Amino acid sequence: MVVGGGIGGPAAAIGLRRIGWDVTVLERAPAFADVGAGILLHANGVRALDALGVGEAIRATVRPVYTGGTLTPDGRVLSRMDGAALERRLGTPVVGVLRADLHRVLREALPDGRVRTGVEVADVGGAGRDADLVVAADGLDSRRRAELFPRHPGAVYSGSTVLRAVTERPFHDPLHDLELTWGRGTGFGHIRFVDGRAEWHAVLTAPPGVRHRDPLAALRRYDAVRRRRGRSVARAARQAGRMGHGLTHPLAVALRNGVLRLAPSGATLRRPLRHADWTPPRLR
Repeated sequence: MVVGGGIGGPAAAIGLRRIGWDVTVLERAPAFADVGAGILLHANGVRALDALGVGEAIRATVRPVYTGGTLTPDGRVLSRMDGAALERRLGTPVVGVLRADLHRVLREALPDGRVRTGVEVADVGGAGRDADLVVAADGLDSRRRAELFPRHPGAVYSGSTVLRAVTERPFHDPLHDLELTWGRGTGFGHIRFVDGRAEWHAVLTAPPGVRHRDPLAALRRYDAVRRRRGRSVARAARQAGRMGHGLTHPLAVALRNGVLRLAPSGATLRRPLRHADWTPPRLR
């Protein structure tokens, strides 16, 4: 019997079935939801899934990660990722997969009726009465671990908090497959998926116990300021393009050049200063 129906529970159940065990997975939640964001699987993870017999099913849901790297906040490259070199060395590329897809593939590899939801396991002794083996796979704050090892301190906060999400629609901008930007006490990155969507994640250094009621509130406040300015910058860029390389008629080009030559330097500076003289708002 496996207690816990996340990633680890079904994976353990598949492995046990492959060596002859009759296994049932018990999950406390009433139903499975497509929760979580993205996961990077390196060669060792892909090989483990191959050993469980689900490698081909997983490969149909992943996107190989070939390009990307680590950047500074101002866009300078600290290191580049050569996914092709890793593939040559290890025989398989690093891949990005939606956690929901990985979870679905693992669940579907088990026979019908072998994953039961809405089942609360009160204690290992009760669960074990009808089982020769109980596998505790009930997550980070495992109740079974606390029951069996009451002196175990449990999980320890690492000092990092991660906000993450997956875009609702495919992201068509020419992003690299994976990027990570390192700032002072912060990080921001993305992973692209096979369906064109992308996962983004922001890593914050924060003291233990901090809980954000609405993690996206700060981003919404910033967006309210950014959106008006972004539209203004976009309009100015279009106008600059029309007045620059967009002019093709000789008379229009001559007129533009003449106006620019006669314009005072202060007037020439005024337009770019309207956008360049800007400081980002403080996020609270």
